[in-house]
Amino acid sequence: MSTPVPARALLVRGLLAGLLAGLVTFAVAHQVGEPSVEQAIALESTAPPGHDHAESTPAHSHAEEDAVVSRTVQRTVGLWLSTVLVGLALGGLVALGAAYAVGRLGSLSAAQSTAVVALVGFVSFTLVPFSKYPANPPAVGSGETIGERTAAYFGFAALSLVLAVLAVVAAVRLARHLDGYAASVAAGTGYLALVVSVGVLLPAGEDVGAYPAGVLWAFRTASLVVQTTLWAVLGLVLTGLVGRLSARARHEVARRQLAASL
Repeated sequence: MSTPVPARALLVRGLLAGLLAGLVTFAVAHQVGEPSVEQAIALESTAPPGHDHAESTPAHSHAEEDAVVSRTVQRTVGLWLSTVLVGLALGGLVALGAAYAVGRLGSLSAAQSTAVVALVGFVSFTLVPFSKYPANPPAVGSGETIGERTAAYFGFAALSLVLAVLAVVAAVRLARHLDGYAASVAAGTGYLALVVSVGVLLPAGEDVGAYPAGVLWAFRTASLVVQTTLWAVLGLVLTGLVGRLSARARHEVARRQLAASL
């Protein structure tokens, strides 16, 4: 049984881990993500008038639009601010999830429970939705359908997250009758079956048409690398901080027990 840890202390550490994750993600996004974005924008800007890489959507070009924020600001201050804010928000949410999970995941320690929460969050809220609706370069997609595409992505992400939480609950209950490995496999299989069924029923992603496969692959790979970096740094740092916090709590409990026995 894991040692209880204060939710407030977990939240503070979640914010710190999120801040660090946001800063590291900014560096990765600037060095790995931005070159693919620039390549996609350059390809879009040099396309012949009326040409459309995605044949099913009307042609458009960033060069034809008046940019409210310049690309220089977007790839520096804007990128830094967005990654830090997302890191802070995500760190707080994962910390709150960990605070609820500690002591409820069988014999897992506080650090192990935190790692499970971060892993489940990454798989269900990032990896699974990305497999159905991968990131597309600026030249792909119509502005008229951006609302529908955004709703479909986040709707699928939210549903996937709910199903993942239910799978964890099912695994904990199954562990009372089966060994932990069998319970985890059964719950994970059930989650995959449900999420794949939902994904098949949802509308398909945006048609990329004749968009260059190399540029598309580079853009999507960079996008996934950036998101994975955010979750990985957040999960590793927060797990380490929670482990130290839990060890300190155990030491304090042992000290009080020793003092009471004297």
